[in-house]
Amino acid sequence: MVSATTTMTARWTTAVSGDIVVLTRLPGTENPAPHELPRVWSGHGLALPVADLPGFTAVLSEVMKSSAYWTARARCPDPRAGDAGVWTVPRYDEEDGFLYLKGPCGPDTSLPGYRPVSAFAIALPHVRGLRIRATAYLQDGTRQRRFVP
Repeated sequence: MVSATTTMTARWTTAVSGDIVVLTRLPGTENPAPHELPRVWSGHGLALPVADLPGFTAVLSEVMKSSAYWTARARCPDPRAGDAGVWTVPRYDEEDGFLYLKGPCGPDTSLPGYRPVSAFAIALPHVRGLRIRATAYLQDGTRQRRFVP
């Protein structure tokens, strides 16, 4: 993949090419444990360690400043692609410390369930909705709430 734009925060880096962004979580150690890595259920959702959210939302903000993001949004046939409603309201799992968001993350494959990954792709038009959901979660302070089914 040839990178059109690259952005980096302390823990995250992005590479934008065409209408997608690949987000990579930089390891805190040389061989990160699977419980430190984001989890992706291809085509269905994303789970992030809640401690990663501030850096993650910061890097999403930087992606939204790129001309590639705005070009992709303008070309997208779905005018609602950037809406927060494309992603579910985040659900915090107290047992594993991850925040789960269902939405269009990665290619839609037949593999079931969330899998640890160091990098994952999101279509650029969907970045805004993901940023809204993650930022609202941080602002609302729901990290401290318990999930009650």
